Amino acid sequence: MDERIVQFITALRAAGVRISLAESADAFQAVEQLGIHDRETFKFSLRTTIVKDNGDIPVFEELFPLFFNTASTPPMMNLSETLSPEEARQLAKALQEFNAHLRQMLGRLLKGQQLSQEELDRLGQIIGINRANDLRYREWMSRQMQRALGFREVREAIQQLAELLAQMGMNRQRVEQLRHLMQANEKALRDQLDQYAGQRIAEKMSHQPPGEDNEDLLNRPFQALSESDIKKLHKEVQRLAAILRTRIALRQKHAKSGQLDAKATIRHNLKHGNVPIEIKHRDRDIKPKLVAICDLSTSMRYCSELMLSFLHAMQDQISKTHAFAFISHLEYISPDFTNRDPAGAVELVLERMPSGHYNTDLGRSLKNLVDTHMDLVDSRTTLIIVGDGRNNYNNPRLDLFNMLTRRSRRTIWLNPEPPALWGTGDSDMLAYAPECNSILQVSNLAELTSAIDKLLSA
Repeated sequence: MDERIVQFITALRAAGVRISLAESADAFQAVEQLGIHDRETFKFSLRTTIVKDNGDIPVFEELFPLFFNTASTPPMMNLSETLSPEEARQLAKALQEFNAHLRQMLGRLLKGQQLSQEELDRLGQIIGINRANDLRYREWMSRQMQRALGFREVREAIQQLAELLAQMGMNRQRVEQLRHLMQANEKALRDQLDQYAGQRIAEKMSHQPPGEDNEDLLNRPFQALSESDIKKLHKEVQRLAAILRTRIALRQKHAKSGQLDAKATIRHNLKHGNVPIEIKHRDRDIKPKLVAICDLSTSMRYCSELMLSFLHAMQDQISKTHAFAFISHLEYISPDFTNRDPAGAVELVLERMPSGHYNTDLGRSLKNLVDTHMDLVDSRTTLIIVGDGRNNYNNPRLDLFNMLTRRSRRTIWLNPEPPALWGTGDSDMLAYAPECNSILQVSNLAELTSAIDKLLSA
């Protein structure tokens, strides 16, 4: 227990709670005097000795159950045991209408099966939970695991299953009972994922070396950012852009001579008897022409906003940039950046196309681009897509995407999701991927900076 208390105190410090060595010693002494058998007394003894600022109480309350939770994981109910033989037959027949993954998930909900530790660890590995060292990641990591398991599709499947059972003649009251109980089990699974995410993050915080900066915004996932974080990152973008401009300008200076021009060299050296004393090179246009298409939906807003900030800050290294934004449709937004900072420009765009979780339609947006701005894409254009490839089951219009990629010089896709999530749920990323010259993961500002460097240096 002493080691657990030390880990708890370390995690509190990592979360910003100031705890002196004397206060830590007081906590151990209080626990020794009052014991650990009564959970509330134990909790009160720690809070009294460790927390001296009321503003730190919420952090204490969030972390305490992650280290000292004696309760079991959220309970689930086994519905299959309550079914009559006829109901079981109808249910088995109805489940055959779903694909293997949904059938497995629905079966888990019917039997009340929680996720095993191995399954949780595998999900955590897929989403990179080991990189999280701040409780602000907790909700985002939990949502990523839910997405990997297709929770949105599962919720829709529960409703479809209820409708199928009703059509088969199952008693309406019984159908509603099953639906509500399955939804309760689905909520319990979500709670289990949230609890797991919190425990893993707390564990990482408890092993954080003293003095390590927990405000490393460069490596914080975009979806875990707050509005105040974004304001700080906009200032950081200016600093990083200045560094990149210098680095890229030096590379361009070294490469500006271009390829050897044999014909021009021969003509120019006729006066020297065709002895190639002076070498001529073809002019090389080393500043790229960009067409950037950015997803501004809720899950992508911060990533796209910072990408646009970078492009705005590095215009001297780009021959021409045409910026577009999309959610349910495409809009040309380059004029919005005239005499405005990127954050203000994005806010102006969002007033015309409010952000949302489930109205993204990249396929329709590609159609808008082809219909109205096809002349902007040519053999000198680098086409950039900033998005997670999730299309809400709308037509991805692969035909239009393929046409655009063939027409452009190269196509770069910046995606915040790890490859393990591509193709899950409503993701069309695996279908788009073969036509891209490069796909770069940009889940935080550090990765986005690296992607910009590669993009403008190729």
